[in-house]
Order: sequence, then structure tokens, then C-alpha cells
Amino acid sequence: MRHKGVNYSKYGYLFSLPFVLAFLVFSLYPTLYTAVIGFTDMKGLIPKPIHILDNPFQNFIDILFHNVSFRKSLINTGIIWIANFVPQILLALLLTAWFTNRRTKVRGQGTFKVLLYMPNIITASTIAVLFNSLFAYPMGPVNSLFEMLGWTDSAVFFLQDKTTARGIVAFIQFWMWYGNTMIILIAGVMGINPALFEAAAMDGASGFQTFFRVTLPSLKTIMLYTLITSMIGGLQMFDIPQMFLAGGPDDSTLTTSVFIYGQAFKGSYMYNTAAAASMIMFVIAGILSGLLFYFMRDRDAARLKKVQKKMNKAAQAAARGM
Repeated sequence: MRHKGVNYSKYGYLFSLPFVLAFLVFSLYPTLYTAVIGFTDMKGLIPKPIHILDNPFQNFIDILFHNVSFRKSLINTGIIWIANFVPQILLALLLTAWFTNRRTKVRGQGTFKVLLYMPNIITASTIAVLFNSLFAYPMGPVNSLFEMLGWTDSAVFFLQDKTTARGIVAFIQFWMWYGNTMIILIAGVMGINPALFEAAAMDGASGFQTFFRVTLPSLKTIMLYTLITSMIGGLQMFDIPQMFLAGGPDDSTLTTSVFIYGQAFKGSYMYNTAAAASMIMFVIAGILSGLLFYFMRDRDAARLKKVQKKMNKAAQAAARGM
């Protein structure tokens, strides 16, 4: 943008400079340095001079094929993420349909949204202490409730059972994030052209039909964003598993991030192993994101582009023939 010979675009670069510098120093450099460490023998509390391994990919091979704990953490991460994301997205869609339905006209929506979103702003340490107290053994609120209702004859040690431990961690993640997902979906619905809903109402579509035939197809981009951010967040799950049970019992809640933390900052301080595991998770996140983009792409737009390319090629060939 120019006005009276003054170039105002430079101010945009100046305003963005702090972010660029912070990104280079605190994000890009650590990421690249972590990638380099994965090919070295760097370890120990006071690392010795490091050098690239004779087989640069040895750390990655050891992690993938010889480290049982890493494979277990990868399975745990997938189980916990699926167990919390499926009910999370279903409940978020249900609440979105309820709040955005013009026929129900829910009153006090602002209050409901604040209350539903509130778990997301509570610190992980607070939630870890809360759920440790709720499921305490032998005297805890949940055990007392079960005994009062006659569901159990004796106290249940929830935190020492693998299944219940995974289930509680998954529930915590679901409880913390469904409100955030709901807010994103509601924002997406608010961006849909109102004419589409008016046309559906004029055609006599029910609320159910409107949601599945109009709302959901129009939310494809928002759903893709939600899936990718949730997937990346699930792969990076650290605070609740670490603070709640520190990966126990018997590594049943050991996620990949907890495993990486343990390798880097506990015991032998295996920085090279932690870096290799981090890069493996980076590649996995990239592959899964690419698959999500592929399967949720706009197929009609892709077909149209192919047809246009063929027509352009045909037109160019005809022009050359003339």
C-alpha cells in the first residue's frame, strides 16, 4: 500500500518481526537441533562431545524394533486418544446442533457455553489432584458412592487397574476438551450462509435432515481442522498422564510424550533416544495429517480441476496443430 510516496507495507514486516524471531529461536532451532541429536550418541547428565553414529539411523531402528516401552506407549496413546475423541466429537456435534437449532431457541446460551468450556481452562495439576481424590482407595467419593448404591461390597482400587486407569485418563481428556470442540463447531455453523437453512426450511426439511444434509457437509473444513488438531494434541498427550499416574500402573497410561520425557530427563538421560522418538512422532503426525487431508478433500473440486487441465491440454494441442 502506497500513499504520497510512502511505503506502508514495511510496518507490517516490523510488526511480524517479534513473532518471526521468537519462532526461529524457540521453535525452529530446537526442532532442527532435536532432529540432529537423533543421529548422534548424545546422552548423560553432562554430555560428552558428541558425534554422528556410524549408522546414523541406529537410534531410530532401536526405538522402533527393540524398545518395548516405546511400542507400548504408542499403543496407549492411540487407545486413549480414540477413547476420548470419539465421544468428544459426538457430544460436541450434539451440543452444536442443540445450540444452533433455530426452532429450539435455547435461552442462556452464553452461560451454558461458559460452563461447558470451563474445564478447558483449569490447570492440569488441579485436575490431576481432583481425580486422584475422587478415585482414592479405600475412602474416596466414587468408592463411597458405589458402596452406598450397593454396586460393590468392598472398595475398588481404580488407579491400580490398567483398564480403569486408561479409562479415567481418557475421560479427563474428553471432559477437558469437548467444550473447546463445541465452541469451534458452533463458530463454523455461524459462518454458514443463512440462505441454505432458509431454503431447507422452505423445502420442509426437519431439524435432523437439515443438520445432516446442510450443516455437516458445510462443516467439512472445520471438521478437518478439529480432527487434525485433536490428533496432534492426542499424540502430544503429556500433562494428565504424567501428573495423574506418571504413566502407571504397569505403563498402562504411558504415552509417547511421557516416554520421551522419561528418556530425556530421567535415569540415563538418553537425549539421542528421546530425540529419535520425537522425530518418529513428528513423521507419524505428518503422515496421519496427510491421510486426513486426502480422505476429506473436496472430490468435486478435484474432479473439476482434472477436467479443466484436460481441456487446457486439448486447447493447447489444437492451437499447436493449427
